Amino acid sequence: MAEPGVAPASRPSGALAEVLAVFLRLGLTSFGGPVAHLGYFHEEIVARRDWVDEATYADLVALCQFLPGPASSQVAIALGAARAGLAGGVMAWLGFTLPSALAMTIFGLGLNAFGAYVSAGWLHGLKVVAVAVVAQAVWGMALRLAPDRPRATIALASAALLLLWPTGPGQMLVILAGGLAGWRLLGGSVVAGAPGVSIAAPRALAWGSVAVLLLCLLGAPLLATITGSQAVAMFAAFFRAGSLIFGGGHVVLPMLERFVVTPGWVSIEQFVAGYGAAQAMPGPLLTFAAFLGTISTTPPNGWGGAALALVAIFAPSFLFLWATLPLWGRLRRNPAVQAALQGVNAAVVGLLLAALYDPVITSAIHQPQDVALALAAFGLLQVWKAPAWLVVALTALGGALLS
Repeated sequence: MAEPGVAPASRPSGALAEVLAVFLRLGLTSFGGPVAHLGYFHEEIVARRDWVDEATYADLVALCQFLPGPASSQVAIALGAARAGLAGGVMAWLGFTLPSALAMTIFGLGLNAFGAYVSAGWLHGLKVVAVAVVAQAVWGMALRLAPDRPRATIALASAALLLLWPTGPGQMLVILAGGLAGWRLLGGSVVAGAPGVSIAAPRALAWGSVAVLLLCLLGAPLLATITGSQAVAMFAAFFRAGSLIFGGGHVVLPMLERFVVTPGWVSIEQFVAGYGAAQAMPGPLLTFAAFLGTISTTPPNGWGGAALALVAIFAPSFLFLWATLPLWGRLRRNPAVQAALQGVNAAVVGLLLAALYDPVITSAIHQPQDVALALAAFGLLQVWKAPAWLVVALTALGGALLS
C-alpha cells in the first residue's frame, strides 16, 4: 500500500538521511516563527531542491493551516513524507524539532540546578518579554483571523467568557461555541476553494489515525485516573494541548498553563520565564513542552519528562495530518467546514487575549518599570521588526539592570 505523497519507486536511495540532514539545518537556522518557517521551507525544498512543485507546496500549506496543530511543523512532516514516505515525515520532524528541544531541555535543567536564581532580574526580563510576544501575537491574529464585525464579536465574547470562567473545560467549550457561531453566522460569506492538488494517502491510515487520536484523547485521562500514574497524566495533558491548537503555536499558552500550573507540576514563574526563553529558539515554539517536562516537580522529569512531553504534544500533528490527507480535496471545498473553522479561529483570538492578561501580565507586570520594559520590547518586535532572539536577549538584560 502506497504511503502518503510519493510513489515508492520514485524515492531516491538515501532519502531518509537526506531529509534528516536538510531539516536539521532548518531546525538550527529557522528563526522568526511559523510564517518565516514556511518561507525557509519554500526556499530550501521547492526552489533549491525541487522535492515538490509550487502547486503541491501551496496545497500542503493550505492543508496544515486548516488542521489543528502547529502549521509549520505539520508542513515539515508533510514535505518529509513527500520525499521519503511516513518515515521521512518522522525524520523531518526530528530534524526540525531537535535543536530547540535540546536547548529548552538544557535551559530547564539549568533552572532546576540553580533554583535560587528563579527570581533574578534576567529571569524576570524573560517573563516581561512574554508580554510583548503574546501582545504581538494577539494583534497579528486579530487582524488576520477577526477582521470583520462578526468575527471580532466572537473573539471579544470568547475573551470575556474565559476571563469569567478560566478553566480547561471553559476553553474547550468556547472553541466549540466559536465553531458553531461561525457555521451559523459566516456561512454566506465563505467561498469554496479550488479543487487543489490531490495528495495520496491510504484510507486505512486515515481511519487508524482517527482511532488512535480518539483513544488517546478519551482513554489517556481515564487511564491516568484509574492508575494514578504521573507519566500517563502528563502524556494526557500534553496530548490534549497539542490537539487543541488553532491559529498558531502561541495558542498553546493558556491551555498548557491550565494543564501544568494548576496541578502544581510547574510554578507560574517558571512557566512564563520558559515561554519567554522559547521565543529566542529556532524551530517550532512547541518545544516549550520539553522545558515543562524537564522542570516538572513530579517524575517523570529531566530528560525523560522532556521526551514524554515533546512526543505527546506533537503526536496529534501526525495523526491529524494522516487522518485528513484522503479527505482534503473534499473538505477544502466545503463552505460549512470553512465557516466553522473561521469561527474557531476567531474564538482562539479571544483565548489568547484572555491569556495575555492571565497568566502573562499578572505574573510579569508589577511596577511601572515592567510596563516600560514590555512596551520597549513590543516596539522592537512590532515597529522595528527586530528578531525575536535579539529582543529576548535585550529584555533579559533590561530586567537584570532594573533589578
